[in-house]
This record gives sequence, structure tokens and C-alpha cells, in this order.
Amino acid sequence: MEQRAHFTRKLEELKLMVLRMAALAESAVHKSVKAFLEGDADLAEEIIKGDSAINDLEDEIDAFNLELLALDQPMAVDLRTIVGSMRITVNLERLGDEAVNLSHRAMFLSSRPPLPFNSKMEKLSETSKAMLADSLRAFVDGDVRLAEQVCRTDDEADRLTIQLLKEFINDMVTESRIVERGVHAIIAARHLERIADLATNIAESVAFIVEGDSLKHNCRG
Repeated sequence: MEQRAHFTRKLEELKLMVLRMAALAESAVHKSVKAFLEGDADLAEEIIKGDSAINDLEDEIDAFNLELLALDQPMAVDLRTIVGSMRITVNLERLGDEAVNLSHRAMFLSSRPPLPFNSKMEKLSETSKAMLADSLRAFVDGDVRLAEQVCRTDDEADRLTIQLLKEFINDMVTESRIVERGVHAIIAARHLERIADLATNIAESVAFIVEGDSLKHNCRG
């Protein structure tokens, strides 16, 4: 009984570590979106410099997980919790990378004349951020229904991205002077789409942890 209680405390410690990393990654995403939409180069630079903290925490969690696997030999839901947490931290690290990538686009565009306002870019930004928030809440609460909702919302993010790409391409064909800025805006849209994809990956891991099921092939489309 004492050994089980000790292992349960370790799993709680693991969850708290993942949540600390999630907080850093989500903050980086929110700040990068703000930097991009508002042309804030200083904020973008702050995000780029802060990415190492996310990477360091991923290394710490990896080492902790490996120790749990090696010393405690977990089974069933405990094993799924560890493996699922490892999957989630990989996606959190990639979210940090996408925040950095978006920040680079923000820094470039901040030094150029602004592109015409596009409401779909803001909509995609809000959709991606909401998906990330919901996927993390699903992890905290073990909420598979919310995870499934995140997964389904990915179609909306894909639809918005395609519409944005078409509009930016049309604008560049019409006005050659915006081609360079348009290309960077297209790349930014792809970063936002990728954030939505990574949120979906986290949601899939939640379903794996809670039920041992995969959402990968049956909740999209």
C-alpha cells in the first residue's frame, strides 16, 4: 500500500511538471499571436529568447518519465499516463517552436508596411488558441469528450487556413509589391494551423491516457 501511494505521488508530480510546461508553451503561443497581429518586434524577441525554458523542462520530464518506467514498471492506466505524458511533452515542445517561428514572421513584418487587415487571420488565431486551451483542460480533467471536440475543430482550422492561402495568393497576383510580405503571412498562417494540429495531438493523447483509445482515425473529417 505504501509503495502504491508513493507511485501515485510520483504520477501527480509528473502531471504538475507537464502542466508547468503547458503553461509556458501556451503563454508563448498567446504572446506570439499578439506579436504577429500587433507587429510587436520586442515581444517577438522575448518569445524567441524564452524558448530554452520550454526545452529544458522537456528534458527534465523525459528523465523523470524514464526513471518511472525503469524503476516502477507501471502497468495499465499508469503506463498509459506516463506514455501519454511523454507524447504531450513532445507536442508542447513543438508548440514552443511554432511560437518562435511565428515570432520570426512577426519581427520581419513589423519592419514593413502593414498588410491589409484580414479577419480570417484573427479568426484562425483565436481558433488555434481555443483548441490549445481546450486540449490542456481536457488533460487536466481527463475529459475525453472535450478532447474529441478539439479534434473535430481541427477541420475548421484547416478550412480557415485554405481560405487565407487563397486570399493572400490572389492579393499577391493583383499587387506585386506585397509578394514578400504575403509570403510571410502565408507562412504565419501555416504556423497557426500547425498550432491547431499540435493541440489536436494533445487531445488524442488525453483519450489514450483515459481510455486507451486513439482518436487519430475516427474523429477527424
